[in-house]
Amino acid sequence: MKNFFFFLLMSTSFLNYGQHKENTKKSIKEDVTTVLDNWHKAASEANFDNYFNLMDKVSVFIGTDASENWNRKQFEAYSKPHFDKGKAWSFTALERNIYISDNAGFVWFDELLNTQMGTCRGSGVLEKKGNTWKIKHYVLSVTIPNSDMGKVIEVKKKNDDLFLKQFQN
Repeated sequence: MKNFFFFLLMSTSFLNYGQHKENTKKSIKEDVTTVLDNWHKAASEANFDNYFNLMDKVSVFIGTDASENWNRKQFEAYSKPHFDKGKAWSFTALERNIYISDNAGFVWFDELLNTQMGTCRGSGVLEKKGNTWKIKHYVLSVTIPNSDMGKVIEVKKKNDDLFLKQFQN
């Protein structure tokens, strides 16, 4: 009889732990979704402070142009004139996948976006600092249908050749 109660207690504990872990993952994904949605919303409202307060002090934004690999300070300098005009950019997530580190201190994600540039993809990393998720790294890319890739390569060839010269000895 003792073995039965011990088995019942252990089974219940494992089930509760599994449920707690799933609830934690769900909560993390909801929190991260809120942060990213609010970040995109702040840009669409040209709210500079709200936008940059969601990014970590040590963060990176990589834009669609090959030269756009900015730390936060550089990205703020690039963005400020756009925000000051009252019109930054407008991204709406169409779908988003969020992945959680084993220690639940980091998440990484990818998202398909509807933007003024058409369909784009964003991806990045957030870190939990205290009780707050901060964007550490974000990459924005333009999606290109495979059937159009040859045309895109041709269009960007001249600029790529110029850009690549800075990496040659």
